[in-house]
Parts: sequence; structure tokens; C-alpha cells
Amino acid sequence: MVVDDEGSGAPAPARPRSYAKGIARRQEILDRAIEVFAAKGAEGTSLRAIAEKIGVSHAALLHYFGSREELLIEVLREEEQRRRRPPVAEPIVGMMVVAAERNVTIPGLVALYTSMLAGSLEDDRVVSRDYFAPRFERLRQKLVDLIVEGQRAGTVRADLEPAAMAALVIAASDGLQIQWLLDPTVDIAQSLELLEHILAP
Repeated sequence: MVVDDEGSGAPAPARPRSYAKGIARRQEILDRAIEVFAAKGAEGTSLRAIAEKIGVSHAALLHYFGSREELLIEVLREEEQRRRRPPVAEPIVGMMVVAAERNVTIPGLVALYTSMLAGSLEDDRVVSRDYFAPRFERLRQKLVDLIVEGQRAGTVRADLEPAAMAALVIAASDGLQIQWLLDPTVDIAQSLELLEHILAP
């Protein structure tokens, strides 16, 4: 951290410009990391090796990201922001199907998501846990809202418990992704669409 020495009499540096430059450089690194990881993932790759892959120095990565875990979680967060769409009326499982169809084009990021999610269960992975736990909570709530809305409209079975069904939809989506990583012939979208039949009254 740079602290201005107000008693020195020297003019303070132009922080806004240098801050904006730093933000832009950090974004550049994230963009490049996403591009590289989309195809190859990052499992088992050290921070130094990642720096070489994306064409920056190891020191630069450490300057903008405190650890390998922090960089990889930021890659996932940035990719999620890019995929965000304006709210639209869609079937309950619809958003999962759309994500599944897109994910087949970025196997490396799917593998990265899966490995970081598994790692978040370890005691020392605070950064990962702080990303995944609220993410699942938001996703469950979004699905609960859709299910309740569907039950009121008569398009979803009234005997389903919304929170339990929301958790099941997410579990199916993530579980199918793992199966697809192991066997690309697994049709995630087709399997997810079967859940719509379970939800129908």
C-alpha cells in the first residue's frame, strides 16, 4: 500500500490516473486468464506457471491477486458476470439448460469451476467458500421464487417443497457437469429438461 507523506511538501501523485491504470491492467490479466482457461483449465498449475501461460510476470499476478486461489475465483466471478442476462420469463430449469449448452464450449472453465468448488470444502479455502456459499444461496433463492410463482400460476406441482426442489435442480446441474467432463457424450441439457416433467402438475 502506498501512503502519501503529507509533510514532505512534495505534490501528491496523480492517484486517480494510476488507480484507473491499475484497474485496467487487472482486467487485462483477468481477460487473458479467462481466454486461456476456457480451453485448458488450470488444475494443478502453479501461480508462476499461470503467469507464463497468460504472458505476465509472477510479480504482476501477486500484485493484483494475493494468491492462486484468489486469481482463480476472480476468473470464475468475472466469467459469471459476463454470462449474466437481463431477467426474462423462463422455465425453472431453463436457465440451467442455457448454461449447460454454453458450457460445452468452455470445458476448461467448467473443470476450473468443479475443482474450485470441491476445494472450497477444505478448511483453508476461505476465498473459495466465500464465493461459492453465497452464490448457491442466491441461486437457490432465485429457483425458489420461480417455483413458488409457478405453483401460484398452476404450472408447477403444488405438492413440491420449493427449497428442496431448488436444491435438487442445482445438484442435478452440477452433477451432470461432472459426468460430462468425464464423458462428453452425456447430454446435460436433455437430462435437465427431464426435470421440467417432474415439476409439471
